[in-house]
Amino acid sequence: MPESNKVDVDILRQKVIQVLRQIHDPEIPVNIYELGLIYDLSVAETGEVKIQMTLTAPSCPVAGSLPPEVKSRVADVPGVKEVEVELTWDPPWSMDRMSDAARLQLGIEPVDDGARVVRFEP
Repeated sequence: MPESNKVDVDILRQKVIQVLRQIHDPEIPVNIYELGLIYDLSVAETGEVKIQMTLTAPSCPVAGSLPPEVKSRVADVPGVKEVEVELTWDPPWSMDRMSDAARLQLGIEPVDDGARVVRFEP
């Protein structure tokens, strides 16, 4: 492949993550990336992006609309040539997949991984 057709994979990956952080599950006020709905994200030098994602439950009302929205929004990222979104239920999503930022946003205690947590009260 000619050099001019290759993309910087790390930069493109960060741009895709920025877009994923702008997509929200309408029932939970947290973006799908911090919520842990993105199981895998791969970006190739050719601009091909593959996303494996899940939803909070198989009966989720946005099961038919959220994966196409992810595909459409990621496809609009400059440098992305093709997007494949795979919806999976294995493993099932659980709150353990949420980032600490999402937990804090929802008022849930962060996961204790042995790190010291300092909280500031207003």
